[in-house]
Amino acid sequence: MKGVPASMPPLSQPQSKSFYLAVAGNIGSGKSSFTTVLSHHFEWKAFYEIVETNPYLNDFYGDMHRWSFHTQMYFLTKRFHSLQRILETKDSIVQDRSIYEDAEVFARSLYLQGYLTDRDYRTYNEHFEVLCEHIRTPDLMVYLRSDVPTLMDRIAKRGRTYEKQIERSYIETLNERYEEWAGRYNRGPIVTIDVTHRDFLNRAEDLRQMISLVKWEIDRVSNRLQTALPLRPKAPSQHLTEGRA
Repeated sequence: MKGVPASMPPLSQPQSKSFYLAVAGNIGSGKSSFTTVLSHHFEWKAFYEIVETNPYLNDFYGDMHRWSFHTQMYFLTKRFHSLQRILETKDSIVQDRSIYEDAEVFARSLYLQGYLTDRDYRTYNEHFEVLCEHIRTPDLMVYLRSDVPTLMDRIAKRGRTYEKQIERSYIETLNERYEEWAGRYNRGPIVTIDVTHRDFLNRAEDLRQMISLVKWEIDRVSNRLQTALPLRPKAPSQHLTEGRA
């Protein structure tokens, strides 16, 4: 598979019980690529975020005040459709971005910046709360953390036309919202992996470490018997954080 080093040693597979893992992260964090890696490694079904087909996206980056509500409602609806498919499958799956990020990171960030009005934000959240009654919560959330310079560099290198309008301040604000969100996330287990200095698509050791950590957490969540991976002490939020550079 493209992007997965052939030299990476195989790891044992997680238990056969259906498992739902979501990969969270800011724009440019590598969440889609890591979703592909995990899907390939564990032989799980991948559900990807549909970005290019959002008919509002180019307009959104050009005029956030006008198009924020339309853009976020489109993403929310499409994410719910994916979650309905997840409910129907008996396979273990890896999801590229969760519906919780849509509402609790992106929509909240746009609201706090004044791009969403009180009325639109209230309407959006009412829809979100209704949809949450009909979806499955991830068994494990994997949050890919990165600093802003690294995110901006990765966004520039992948050269997507609609992303050329993204301002650094927008990514900075999203990064702040992501850190707040990860710190208060209480819908299930979450593990944070700092990818600022990790190039898991080109360095086999970085990839091995990341998959090993995820595998450990999957096993811990699945059987509730393993102790947490002995890395750095837990952050004040009490979420397991893997932050080695």
